[in-house]
Amino acid sequence: MDLSPKQIVEQLDKYIIGQAEAKKAVAIALRNRYRRSRLTKAEMDEITPKNIIMKGPTGVGKTEIARRLAKLVGAPFIKVEATKYTEVGYVGRDVESMIRDLAECSVRLVKEERFKKVMEKAGATVDMRLVKLLAEARKMDKGETPDAIFEQNLLEGLKKGYYDNEVIELEVIDAPKPMELVPGGAEISIGSIFGDFLPKKHKRRKITVKEARQRLLDEEADKLIDKDAVNEEAVRRAEQEGIIFIDEIDKIAAKGTSSGGQDVSREGVQRDILPIVEGSTVVTKYGPIKTDYILFIAAGAFHVSKVSDLIPELQGRFPILVELDSLTKKDFIEILTNTTNAITKQYSTLLKVDGVELEFKQDAIEEIAAVAEDMNATSEDIGARRLHTVMEELLEEVSFNAGGNEPARKVVVDKAFVENKLGVEKKTKDLKKYIL
Repeated sequence: MDLSPKQIVEQLDKYIIGQAEAKKAVAIALRNRYRRSRLTKAEMDEITPKNIIMKGPTGVGKTEIARRLAKLVGAPFIKVEATKYTEVGYVGRDVESMIRDLAECSVRLVKEERFKKVMEKAGATVDMRLVKLLAEARKMDKGETPDAIFEQNLLEGLKKGYYDNEVIELEVIDAPKPMELVPGGAEISIGSIFGDFLPKKHKRRKITVKEARQRLLDEEADKLIDKDAVNEEAVRRAEQEGIIFIDEIDKIAAKGTSSGGQDVSREGVQRDILPIVEGSTVVTKYGPIKTDYILFIAAGAFHVSKVSDLIPELQGRFPILVELDSLTKKDFIEILTNTTNAITKQYSTLLKVDGVELEFKQDAIEEIAAVAEDMNATSEDIGARRLHTVMEELLEEVSFNAGGNEPARKVVVDKAFVENKLGVEKKTKDLKKYIL
């Protein structure tokens, strides 16, 4: 997608409030990828992405910025926790597993794209198979002999969804479940060892037409796409467009100058991650993947440790450092009103199912924002996630009483409503300031 850095930031603004510096950094990194793709092969090989470290408290948008960035351009994206590599007795997966996971994500993305292209052709084949199955079911039940007109009527009804909940018998492949050789490690299927030497087992299952359609669509679409081409494209995308988000990188930073114990383990993890970030080749079941051009975005709160506590070699591979700010009352108001997936809209949509119309007044929004900011200041700062705590408590009674045989009604949430529901909570948090 040919978007300028300003246009990328505009798209991110729809979902993440504030954090202009971080958005600008990732927007430039993404645009540089497009710029690189327009160069000659020799020039491309010389240009590697400038990896980013995001420093800031939890819940302020670090993961969301990276996730939305990848979604914006359809790039393969995975998130890993740096701390999982320090767990005692953790066997099977090593740091290279993040590249294998990225390959899986890339294959899934490419498959979905190819499926969409062949879906119309596959859909026509599936419709005819379902018509035959429905006709056979009626023939067996009523002793009728299906003719062309009868089948045409079935086809029209099928397309309109009249038979979605009807149960039919379908022959499906009985694929054995793959087994893990090592916990968290590679999976192996006994059938795949022998390939086509062993005939595939089938079994008959009674399922609804709707479920059968999806199974048959997957089966037909799978026949129409070239698996080798999918794997080849997936490897290319993982190498050239992949984004890996390494969260909690501050937890593997050795604090100060102390040595021994956990600090040795943390430094060991950093040294394991280093070659992946520097550029190496990782063997996956889809082919070898070079990590030189993958964009790595690391993030951490860095409350106890500092970015400078990371080993110098790893710091050098993350040349861009951006700091994210704690959320203010103004930010909370923006999050509650101006984001595409605002939590107030989510609750309104959910409760509308049970006939409850929610209306949030501006003074209520301001009061909710003030409560969220105050709770973050007086207890643990969990950023925008605090809004979920506040909203659940605020609307607990409304959510509990909705549904069933309750009549449709309108609930107006104003400042008085918020103070009535959250007043005690706010006073409790205020008192905690003075308790040692």
